Amino acid sequence: MTLIGVMAILSGCMEVDQPITAESEGIWNTIFVYPLSWVIINIAEFFNNSYGLSIIIVTVLIRLVLMPLNIKQLKSSKSMQEIQPKLQELQKKYSSKDANTQQKLQKETMELFQKNGVNPLAGCLPIFVQMPILIAMYHAIMRTNEINSYSFLWFELGSPDPFFILPILTGVFTYLQQKLMMSTNTSMKSNPQMAIQMQVMLYVMPIMIGVFALFFPAALALYWVTGNIFMVIQVLLINKPMMTNK
Repeated sequence: MTLIGVMAILSGCMEVDQPITAESEGIWNTIFVYPLSWVIINIAEFFNNSYGLSIIIVTVLIRLVLMPLNIKQLKSSKSMQEIQPKLQELQKKYSSKDANTQQKLQKETMELFQKNGVNPLAGCLPIFVQMPILIAMYHAIMRTNEINSYSFLWFELGSPDPFFILPILTGVFTYLQQKLMMSTNTSMKSNPQMAIQMQVMLYVMPIMIGVFALFFPAALALYWVTGNIFMVIQVLLINKPMMTNK
């Protein structure tokens, strides 16, 4: 969800309203944004200028490429959750804030990580790797002028969905994705504060993204819906949360 905040910042400081072309300058444009725009255009032309279908195809391809990173992130998160009780025991054992006690806590915490094969940074690295690609896709959609001239299904790609179907779907699948992720997060049971924060985010983020989708071009909402549906299916296949009793 941090991605949404980062995209909002970049949309203001990276000239998201500037069309992307082969002549666009800068590393961000030439390495990330223009190649994705080029792929979207060429796939659309192959399918008789169906830019909506092209956005769906490119989104799925990107998610497939990023899937190994997502799997690694989910497995790392699960490993961290499994050792949470032992981490809490260490924190209680070394609750004193003096330097010597904190040094012992750090030492035994690292030993616990090594013993269980847990890398606390492994869950964060995939996020930072994915960020540029997903944000570049956002820019490619917003800055490819050809997209604005075509329609897909019931909506114009360059205008907001007139029937609000895409914003509703965006919110619904964002909620489902977060709900499924929460169902596998066993650490929330032992951390009431985290549980409250996650519950708040469970409802706030779908509403926020749904509101964004009301005003953004339908092409971007289509990208969000496709990506969220893919992530819901991915979480179901990897974690099978509905088959696990928590």
